[in-house]
Amino acid sequence: MVKGFCEDSVKITEKKNMLRLITLLITLLLTAPTFAAKLPAGPMLGHVALRAANIWAQAPDAGTLGIEYWVHNDRDNSQKISAQVDNNYGQSHIFKLSSLEPGTSYRYQLLFNGEVVNDGAIYQLTTQTLWQWRTDPPDFEIITGSCNFENEGIYDRSGEPYGGQYEIFDQIATEEADMMLWLGDNWYYREVDFDAEQSMLYRVLRHKSFPYLQPIFQKFANYATWDDHDYGPDNSTKSFVFKEQALAIFKHFWANPSYGMPDNPGVYTKVSFNDVDFFLLDNRYYRDHENKIDGADKAYYGTKQLNWLKNQLLTSKAPFKFIVGGGQMLNNYHKYDGWDKYRYEREPFLQWLNDQKISGVMMLSGDKHHTELLRANRDGAYPLYELTCSPLTAGTHIDALDSISKNPRLVDDTLVGERNYCKISFSGPRKDRRLEIKVLGVNGQEYWRKQIKSSVLSYSQVNTDAE
Repeated sequence: MVKGFCEDSVKITEKKNMLRLITLLITLLLTAPTFAAKLPAGPMLGHVALRAANIWAQAPDAGTLGIEYWVHNDRDNSQKISAQVDNNYGQSHIFKLSSLEPGTSYRYQLLFNGEVVNDGAIYQLTTQTLWQWRTDPPDFEIITGSCNFENEGIYDRSGEPYGGQYEIFDQIATEEADMMLWLGDNWYYREVDFDAEQSMLYRVLRHKSFPYLQPIFQKFANYATWDDHDYGPDNSTKSFVFKEQALAIFKHFWANPSYGMPDNPGVYTKVSFNDVDFFLLDNRYYRDHENKIDGADKAYYGTKQLNWLKNQLLTSKAPFKFIVGGGQMLNNYHKYDGWDKYRYEREPFLQWLNDQKISGVMMLSGDKHHTELLRANRDGAYPLYELTCSPLTAGTHIDALDSISKNPRLVDDTLVGERNYCKISFSGPRKDRRLEIKVLGVNGQEYWRKQIKSSVLSYSQVNTDAE
């Protein structure tokens, strides 16, 4: 009798314990944090200033996208911003954070309809350092490249896929750089895209959501200009019927500091990063066809944009002033598109640089499907250098390297016909800055490196040799 009673007591205890466990599990499920669906793309860090930052993101649906941000290790004093996403541009939004402090690390999370997304991932950014009148400028690095072709078999050309070796982005994501500068052809509109605005939107949404790009979008401050393929058709000009829509799309999907001027729209802007100025130009919106007879009325950048650039250069005190364009500017020895087909516009500008004695100017471009450093020597002036960095993942011109290598402006041993990216490092005291260019392959292998001192690019010390 006692034995049976004990057995019943044990069973009752087991049932009670089981009920307690079930109750506990239900409570945990009901009180555990919930996460909304993952963002289709982003967040992407854009322009980072001394006291501000731009962050782009795409929501999974119509609704409210939010961001919570705080100084590192001080989440108790976080701030939140929210906004209805723009349904006309794939439910995307650019947050513009303000009242930040210089040289400070921040953490942030994204929310959709009040719920944390991306499994609660926390991202970070660091504002630029307020060094002016206080210290030497910081040492820093940028990554740059162009021509990113993402295969989509049903709409690509037949034969071997044009894009490939996407692991180059895994390699780039390991770099400890401060900025990623996209030099154009950042995505490729196909024939099925550029005959309707909504089809163009499909292509850029597909581009922004590619998984291999997300670590780069999240790690670096991303800036971009365009060339023909992320503007419209191959070799497209100001006659492209969807040019206004192409500009609107670009502005909604890159978080640059600004776009054009009120009386002269475009993607051109100025990026000041530490002590270096980058002047991102628009070589499509105002461009006449290259087959037009060259003359005073044939435009590549256009008069208003060049006047803007001239005034920016006159204002700039940067030891290095990069003129950044989608296409090459100094190459006179090629049959493809470039500023050399518009010499009535280009030559007066180059002469103006000399007349005004603008120091520190270098050109930076993409498009060519090979990388090279060009040097244009000038009588009584420092040489003009142009670094062309291409391609990231698009096809290469490796079969044409023999003819390309005969260019008299090509700096020896700088021609690379493999997929690659470029890393530019800036270092040294304020009055003796120098840059180092490294060209790196898909797996991080080094193809070449060159160093150029700011003193080489001055009128006080005319020197034709990069070190």
